[in-house]
Amino acid sequence: MQRLLKKYCLTTVLCALCATGTLEAVPQLPLPAGPDARQEEDSVRVSLVTFYPGSEPHNIWGHSEIRVQQGPVDLYFNYGIFDFQAPAFMWRFMLGETDYICAPVPQAYATLGMEQRRMVEQELNLPQDRALMVRDFLWNNAQPENRTYRYKFLSDNCSTRPRDIIEMAAGDGLQYPTMDDTAVTYRDILSHYCRNYAWERFGIDLVLGWDVDTVLDQRATMFIPMLLMDAVADATITTDSVSMPLVKATTVPIDKSTEGNVRPPTPWYISPLTIALLVLALTLIVSGRDWRRRDVSRWLDTMLFTAGGLAGCILFFLIFFSTHEATSPNINITWLHPLLLLLAVLPWFRKTRNAARWLHALNALVVALLMLAWPWQPQVGNIAFFPLMTALVTRSLTNVFLLSQPTRGPTLS
Repeated sequence: MQRLLKKYCLTTVLCALCATGTLEAVPQLPLPAGPDARQEEDSVRVSLVTFYPGSEPHNIWGHSEIRVQQGPVDLYFNYGIFDFQAPAFMWRFMLGETDYICAPVPQAYATLGMEQRRMVEQELNLPQDRALMVRDFLWNNAQPENRTYRYKFLSDNCSTRPRDIIEMAAGDGLQYPTMDDTAVTYRDILSHYCRNYAWERFGIDLVLGWDVDTVLDQRATMFIPMLLMDAVADATITTDSVSMPLVKATTVPIDKSTEGNVRPPTPWYISPLTIALLVLALTLIVSGRDWRRRDVSRWLDTMLFTAGGLAGCILFFLIFFSTHEATSPNINITWLHPLLLLLAVLPWFRKTRNAARWLHALNALVVALLMLAWPWQPQVGNIAFFPLMTALVTRSLTNVFLLSQPTRGPTLS
């Protein structure tokens, strides 16, 4: 169980800040050149290719590519390439300075590693001059001097890049279907695709602030590949005053589940809510014992407030130093912050116990008020937050009232 918990906890923040991507290395291939290419100028076909969710943290939201076919050349332009081995990758990732690249993938390698994920291809109904424009744009964008871009998990990823290219090619004649009246937010969409992954959803709710709780327009929802696919399926394009469907033909080269290749749901006994309830139960039991003994179990406070303080350090970094989208403002910094580390240390020293009491009083007041006001603030919280907040308030109140009691010498816990 300890190994499973470690795995889920380590992927929590990564999943909150990472959308689609792939690790395949791809060769550079030239486009056709010479007379043969000119003879085939009228045979360019452009398609949007959608891969449904995979089971790894970086692909649980799916993946999009643009396929360009012209004579013998058949390339899938992939904007989701990143390299874990790049210098200081994790540090740059936390800073929000992750660079992705666009690369042309030969048809023979297009489904490598994705054989268990549903694949849908939508051939676009583009006039040849616009299809050629897409081909030339993509090839130029895939050159070494142009292929790198600064990845943004909500607004600039492997799904929004194809969306922008399709809009560029279609021009003002592109018309998306009308959205229904249901209000949807980034958090709603992310949570839907994390519905089997309780720790990943916990991480999203922890590190993403209230900007992801604003209602989206239709175009913004297309940061998810499957939602881009759905919008393109019902879109129309108008050329020379003639309106026609944007999608000419739809095929399913890999006919797998429409749910994607998802992992089974997180077992309930290691879910964030279960762990949070166990922490709360332990806190209540130990606190009750402390009240009977008129003494403070400082070992529990050290463990609880150290964990909270370390989580607060991550939030503090993401809010004030990272350039990631939607990590600031974040109401969770009110109950998880670096100052909690002081509460893990100060009660151990007689001279600082009075300062610890005042800090505990302030902490209990702030967190209790936050819990009471939560329904009226703009950020959606994870249900597992509330047992944890209750545990922090319980321990702070216990310290406020018991740290003033006379010590019992070496028997102090």
